[in-house]
Amino acid sequence: MGNTYYTYDSPFGKITIESDGNAVTSVKTQSHTDPTGEKKASTLTDIAAMQLDEYFAGKRKKFDIPINPHGTAFQLSVWKALQAIPYGKTRSYKQIAQAIGNPKACRAVGLANNKNPIWIIIPCHRVIGADGSLTGYGGGINMKKKLLEIEGRI
Repeated sequence: MGNTYYTYDSPFGKITIESDGNAVTSVKTQSHTDPTGEKKASTLTDIAAMQLDEYFAGKRKKFDIPINPHGTAFQLSVWKALQAIPYGKTRSYKQIAQAIGNPKACRAVGLANNKNPIWIIIPCHRVIGADGSLTGYGGGINMKKKLLEIEGRI
C-alpha cells in the first residue's frame, strides 16, 4: 500500500493523519500540512485516530502505533528524547538538549520541535521554557495549554 491520509475531526479542528503503509508519518492540523498520497483511511490511520480519541478523552497515556518521522539526524534525536517524556510531565528545552548530549543546543531543540511532523504522538507540547512558561508550539499556545490540561499538568 502506498501513502494514504485521513482527515480526523479532533477537539482542535481537523487533523490530517498520514501513513506510508508501515507507519504513521505525519499528524498535523490541516493548516500546517499539505498531505500527499491517496485520501483514504487505512488501518494505521484508523488506529491513530482511535488512539487520539482515547488520548483526548484522558484514557490513553502512551501511543503504541508505529511512527516514521522524516527529519535530520539531529531532529530525530530530539524527537526520540521527546517520546521519553512521561505523560503529564514536562521538560525544558535545556533538559532535552542535555538528554541528547548537546547541552548548548537549546535553540536548535526548539527548531526541531517546530519541525515535529507527528504532533501529540511525539509530545513536543511537553517542552516548556526553563522558567515554566508555555513557549512556542506549532499548533499555538492555546492548543499546547489544552494538551497539558488533558494530561493534568496545568
